[in-house]
Amino acid sequence: MNKINIAVIGLGYAGLPLARLFATRYPVVGFDTNPSRVNELMAGTDRTLEMDDLLLRSVLKKEPDTGAGLFCSADLEAIRPCNCYMITVPTPVDKNNRPDLTALLQASAMVGRVIGKGDLVIYESTVYPGATEEDCIPVIENTSGLTYNVDFLAGYSPERINPGDREHTVEKVRKVVSGSTPEAAQIVDRLYTSVIGAGTHLAPSIRVAEAAKVIENTQRDINIAFVNELKKIFDRMNIDTNAVLEAAGTKWNFLPFKPGLVGGHCIGVDPYYLAQKAQEYGYHPEIILAGRRMNDSMSEYVAGEVVKKMVKQGIPVKGAGILVLGITFKENCTDIRNSKAVDVVKALKEYGAQVTVCDPWANPGDVKREYGLDVLKEIPTGTFDAAVLTVSHREFADIKVNSRIFHAIR
Repeated sequence: MNKINIAVIGLGYAGLPLARLFATRYPVVGFDTNPSRVNELMAGTDRTLEMDDLLLRSVLKKEPDTGAGLFCSADLEAIRPCNCYMITVPTPVDKNNRPDLTALLQASAMVGRVIGKGDLVIYESTVYPGATEEDCIPVIENTSGLTYNVDFLAGYSPERINPGDREHTVEKVRKVVSGSTPEAAQIVDRLYTSVIGAGTHLAPSIRVAEAAKVIENTQRDINIAFVNELKKIFDRMNIDTNAVLEAAGTKWNFLPFKPGLVGGHCIGVDPYYLAQKAQEYGYHPEIILAGRRMNDSMSEYVAGEVVKKMVKQGIPVKGAGILVLGITFKENCTDIRNSKAVDVVKALKEYGAQVTVCDPWANPGDVKREYGLDVLKEIPTGTFDAAVLTVSHREFADIKVNSRIFHAIR
């Protein structure tokens, strides 16, 4: 590939930073099926707050010309002149926690309609081992009429974006890369090396790269599940879990994980992708699924602990005013996908409480559409029977709430 023209399909938390970075050196067309998202980005604004507006505007261009820069479009024809297609769409799970590849397969079909001979497609979405070549590539072949590794090549380089993290940005995190052939692997490696300051790790195959990605978050999920279980144990013993972890953390090789709610589109989802594939091979992953059960149980546990405190102080739970601080899936980001704070709210409402939600980061319209909840941007005045800190946004660091009970998840 002499002259590289890049298309990034999916302009969310992973796609936009990637498109912006590559646009510093290459012509990039960012494609998204949501026209309002495209219009917002072309106006130089990222409503997710993951991308600094000035940084975004520094690479934007008004036309998809051959010079370096980023042009965004919701028109599939805009990416037809490209020869390198990077797919960065969400890979969630369904209501039964089974991998949902709908967006990924749809994106593959879109690429199939525009890809040409000699082109390269690179997947960044988190998947189980084998998904790229067994599920996605056949869609491109069937749609395009081209033959894999003859007419076009493929690669896999899993995204490592951490929403809300301004330190570990895309160019500062070492990137795992892989290719469908030795030639493809070298092309993908050179491409990412040209913009990733932290360098790359060339995996021996696409399946290895897929597996490496899916275990990154599975490992974190299991470790958090362990400290969540410790919290349940130490709460019964009336021991401060954080004090225990601080003391244990004085040893050089102790891992500094904290108890909390585990939601979002990565840690709370990726283990199910690995578990699903393991079961297809006849293996039941006990530790992985046990960790998921533990972490999924924490919302009910938190609500139950709040109710216990209220009962002990003689506060009637039914009709009680409870303030929930935080509705995004993690601190200092706007992402509300798979938020376990929502489950805390739901559980408290099932006890009959009147719940008020406050979150300075969440978009109230998005929360209303997704979960049917009203959200305040600022902490309301007045007195509450209880307050629950579910998400440790920096705005809540030294918060003082007028409530009879304050329960923090840290």
